Amino acid sequence: MVEINGKNMKLNKVLTLFVLLAVITACMKNDNQKPKRFVPNWQSLNQHEAAPEWFVDAKLGIYFHWGPYSVPAFGSAWYPRNMYMEKGKVRKFHEKNFGSIDEFGYEDFIPLFTAEHFDPEDWADLFQMAGARFAGPVAQHHDGFAMWNSEVNPWNAKDMGPRRDILGELFQSLEKRKMKTIATFHHARLGQRNVDKPENWKTGYNSHYPYHPDLPTATTDPQLRKLFGNFETIEEFNQYWLDQVNEVVGKYNPDIIWFDSWLNLIPEYKRMEMAAHHFNNGLNQNKDVVIAHKQSDMPLECSVLDYEQGGRRDIHPLPWMTDITLGQSRWMYVEGHKYKTADLLIRNMIDVWSKNGVVLLNVSPRADGVINQEQRSVLKEIGDWLKVHGEAVYGARPHNIFGYGTAHTGEGHLAGQSSTVAYTADDIRFTIAKDKKAMFVFFLGKPKAGERIQMRTIGGYHRNIPPSLIKNIRLIGSDANVKWELTSESFFLTMPDAEMNELATVFKFELE
Repeated sequence: MVEINGKNMKLNKVLTLFVLLAVITACMKNDNQKPKRFVPNWQSLNQHEAAPEWFVDAKLGIYFHWGPYSVPAFGSAWYPRNMYMEKGKVRKFHEKNFGSIDEFGYEDFIPLFTAEHFDPEDWADLFQMAGARFAGPVAQHHDGFAMWNSEVNPWNAKDMGPRRDILGELFQSLEKRKMKTIATFHHARLGQRNVDKPENWKTGYNSHYPYHPDLPTATTDPQLRKLFGNFETIEEFNQYWLDQVNEVVGKYNPDIIWFDSWLNLIPEYKRMEMAAHHFNNGLNQNKDVVIAHKQSDMPLECSVLDYEQGGRRDIHPLPWMTDITLGQSRWMYVEGHKYKTADLLIRNMIDVWSKNGVVLLNVSPRADGVINQEQRSVLKEIGDWLKVHGEAVYGARPHNIFGYGTAHTGEGHLAGQSSTVAYTADDIRFTIAKDKKAMFVFFLGKPKAGERIQMRTIGGYHRNIPPSLIKNIRLIGSDANVKWELTSESFFLTMPDAEMNELATVFKFELE
């Protein structure tokens, strides 16, 4: 008996050692699949996963255009550029309300950018209530003003204007709520590239501020020149651009960094340095981080492509993003500007989600830090809808087809697909649960109770049968019975005698 126990003890030791070796081997294998450190070349950077699972699951993020340009509340977020243009309504407005550009320059708006009502806890609650899974600020727009506590850029919100670390305070509030963070960068255009190009002095589009020797933007003041992007060489500006991105990454650890158009103006080697720094910081923080951008500025093996107020006509195999604004056309707060309705936004977002996209929604705070009630009401409607229908959105994946209908959708930037297309109940969209045990059918409008609807191709192209056997169908948000019929030729769904959702009605097909 003792001998047998002894053998059992030895056997247990051998088994334990075997299991430990297997675990160690598996860990080593997994570790070998992830680089220990990225170096600034595409071969190395392309080993980074472009769209980690949390990002694809998230579906909705919120950011905001807010800065000194919010003070005049006129025109657009390009007010800093347009006030220096010789002709136009912005120059006229500026001269009428603030004086000549020589007497009152863009830098004079900064003390008026007070943000006295900025409450990061309230904003984080608002964004979370709206259903966003990540959020953050425009860290720096084209205007050269940094919204964080910067040691690189003297024109920053901690040292001037609000005298608060806007980005840092908001990130803390978001992280307390287990939300992911995003910082967006638009300052690639800031660098002045037209000093030696008189032909571009009036129209130069490759630099945000117009250049002319007689304009205040031509200043060579050691500090003020940084606001207007005037550097002795463009190479000096390129390093200034990189240093600011790296500062935000190293100091605040954003989950996503996102770049507006004109990233192509930054030399490729600087872009690779930026990506390597962000990816390595992600490794150090044990985070699966993301880079998003708007043009063909980076390989899609390691980054996510964004379409401004646009999208795709069909499902794309790679996850993608669209940034849209709550305003009808403006991104910053403009006095008297109208906002999109919740039904328009939700239906367009569903179209994006059905095609493997993620939505980044912009809101527009006032200069004093108030997000007005009009925007809050729309965000609440979106959040209330997502509370009921979130199972069809978060974590879901595209079906074999995105759906069908009569609404016209565009392709690419400014195609309106993700912000302005008017969908109806005749437009149907699909998603599939990650575990394949449910299919979700969205009516992008309010169907009529009792209506018997013939569904088209719900199983995929040219297939009128569901992807697998249906156990049950229910109207999300209701206990009403749902009648359905599968014939040899088609699938029929009868709208139950229940209240349909005004924004979008969703059915859950529970599958075998």
